Amino acid sequence: MASESGSRRRDEDPRLLTGAGRFTDDVRLPGQVHAVFLRSPHAHATIGRIDAEAAAGMPGVLGIFTGSGLSEAGLGDIPPLVLLPGRDGKPMFGPAIPVLAVDRVRYVGEPVVLVVAETVAQASDAAEAVAIDYEELLAASDVRRASEPAAPQLWPQAPGNVSLDWEHGEADAVEAALARATCRVSVRLEDTRVAPTALEPRAAIASWDAELGRYMLIAPTQGVSVVRKLLAESVFKVPLETIRVLTHDVGGGFGMKVQAYAEYAALLHAARRVGRPVRWCATRLESFLADTHGRDGILEGELGLDEHGRFVGLRVRTLVGIGAYASTYVAIVATNNTKNCLSSVYAIPAIHIGVKTILTNAAPLGPYRGAGRPEAIYLVERLIELAARKTGIDPVSLRRRNLIPATAMPYKAPSGQVYDSGEFEAVLDKALALADWQGFPERKRRARAAGRLRGIGLGCFLEVAGGAPLTETADLRFGRDGGVELRTGAQAMGQGQMTTIPLMLGRLLQIDPARVRVIQGDSHEVPGGIATVASRSTMMLGGAASQAVDEMIKKGKILAAEILEAAEHDIEYRKGRFRIAGTDRSVELGEIVRRGGVLDTVSTFAAPEMSFPNGCHVCEVEIDPETGVVTIVDYAAVDDVGNIVHEVIVEGQVHGGVAQGLGQVLGEQLVYSENGQLLTASLMDYRVPRANDLPRIRTAHHVAPCTTNPLGVKGAGESGVAGSIPSAVNAILDALADEGVTHLDLPMTPQRVWAALQSARRQRA
Repeated sequence: MASESGSRRRDEDPRLLTGAGRFTDDVRLPGQVHAVFLRSPHAHATIGRIDAEAAAGMPGVLGIFTGSGLSEAGLGDIPPLVLLPGRDGKPMFGPAIPVLAVDRVRYVGEPVVLVVAETVAQASDAAEAVAIDYEELLAASDVRRASEPAAPQLWPQAPGNVSLDWEHGEADAVEAALARATCRVSVRLEDTRVAPTALEPRAAIASWDAELGRYMLIAPTQGVSVVRKLLAESVFKVPLETIRVLTHDVGGGFGMKVQAYAEYAALLHAARRVGRPVRWCATRLESFLADTHGRDGILEGELGLDEHGRFVGLRVRTLVGIGAYASTYVAIVATNNTKNCLSSVYAIPAIHIGVKTILTNAAPLGPYRGAGRPEAIYLVERLIELAARKTGIDPVSLRRRNLIPATAMPYKAPSGQVYDSGEFEAVLDKALALADWQGFPERKRRARAAGRLRGIGLGCFLEVAGGAPLTETADLRFGRDGGVELRTGAQAMGQGQMTTIPLMLGRLLQIDPARVRVIQGDSHEVPGGIATVASRSTMMLGGAASQAVDEMIKKGKILAAEILEAAEHDIEYRKGRFRIAGTDRSVELGEIVRRGGVLDTVSTFAAPEMSFPNGCHVCEVEIDPETGVVTIVDYAAVDDVGNIVHEVIVEGQVHGGVAQGLGQVLGEQLVYSENGQLLTASLMDYRVPRANDLPRIRTAHHVAPCTTNPLGVKGAGESGVAGSIPSAVNAILDALADEGVTHLDLPMTPQRVWAALQSARRQRA
């Protein structure tokens, strides 16, 4: 199914760009009141007396809610959806997230008290009047400090703050491979904690329908089913149908909006108690403090090569700071997602990984674009660069001799994943040509003459997309007017689903995509499933929709045969009509429905394996040695996302991923102080990339169709991050290499680059 979209634009853009979008904070409900959360000012403290008497008597105040009050009302905590066994089967300790803190707070920004009033100003004034006695405790907000022997302990159930000690692979085989290697290189990398920083902050409107006995939550989620499941089953302990979750337009998620947040549960409880809808919209400060964060790890790796420059073994150790509580999917992010990508596009016979997830006095960690996969690629690509320098083998040649050949497909990696398709050398060659790799020495010479340092770096990568469980349901409903509704648990959040889904289904049904209506974002209307994560929607929903169309056609042939008074085997389907083969006698989809035929079909697709998007990105930089400022001067990206449904959207997804990866390389970093205060809690302190930080991004595609889903597509949403972090870091260190700088951790800010250059110069002197 090659792309037929050409330069077709996204159908939803005119509405969104002209202010006609409907985001959560645009919604107004009759009788609504407002909520403000009082949050912990301490990273670690016990909670003593909470005095809300004065606040309760202030103008407009309708209710003040505390953690102890919610516990007495029977509300539970929000548990992770996934917990994994560790070494020797030891269970993971994954502390659930309290709706409001009860006896102790464990990070700055943790919600402690909820105040509801007629106006936001009244609620804010009352929140300031609430007095809370805290006894401050020692904190460890940094993963390195929290893993030290003398670190303050967050939970008695997690000695050493280790919530999970996990491994995969044959440690003995890797040790033997490294022992016989003729070349060994190792590296230790800091993977900085970052903020997803979605354009739309979290918001929610909660209400209670006493007549129906039902809660309703309007919030920007990445999937209403997961949020409803956690709130219903774990917090309120009610049947699923008792809670309705609605999601309208979503202004970016990047993994952060998959979580069922504590604020949502508290607002629902408050709405029932005050008898009116309660609304809340996070400030940017609250977003920095309390949204789930991303990354946050220490990555260590050792790679062995034989005398021919072939990889023989890879050993990896990671520490991942998961924050004070375990979020929905953090166990997967920290373990399997990284493990699955370690082999990448290379034939590495033996791989072993050990992971420790560390509890820290910080906001809970969650999935963030790539969710553990870019970490693996970054580590492997840095090791390859070090090996190239140590062996004297050209870095392109070293990669080329270790690529998995296309003839090896299907290829079983040491991770256990079976790659179904991939033409990695062809992708590499396209990227080198697109970037004019051969012309770089002359560009470097000209930059040197102008007093600038120029570097080039590449990053080959393979992502594992799809997200377990590998099932997805499509609910197709056919109207009397010939229109088609597709109900899906997938959720649009800026990635263009309102264009790609109708286009995809229109092609399957051979009808105009304008006849397709997508129903999503309503837990009472859509099939259950997991959220829109792991670059899975087109692959999984496409598979389910394809199956549903096939099943509908089988039913339609039976119905059409009755209407047309023909044999079923003489009926064919084309372009929205069933016809008697070889004749002009036909019946259209809508006519079958008008005659009482039922074409509605629900189908669940089970994929036999993930999909494996891959690519090669090349980044070129210039550095001003007097200031340390890094400028990305060129960027070339070649991606294999299988068959392409909509080329413009794929390229937009690549651009977005590249921007977020470069943001982490150039400046994004959440920094906590010694006592756990977040020092980068505003856009004045946290440096997201601006438009003038980004280069011209040239993209190209290589299509090796996926064989594990009917459309032959692979995930496209996150590969830009996987390619941009290693290629940019490699380019910066290539530019600095002639000055004697061989290592620099993220982020590579002007101050850090300048300091590294000064240190290298002093050492040479």
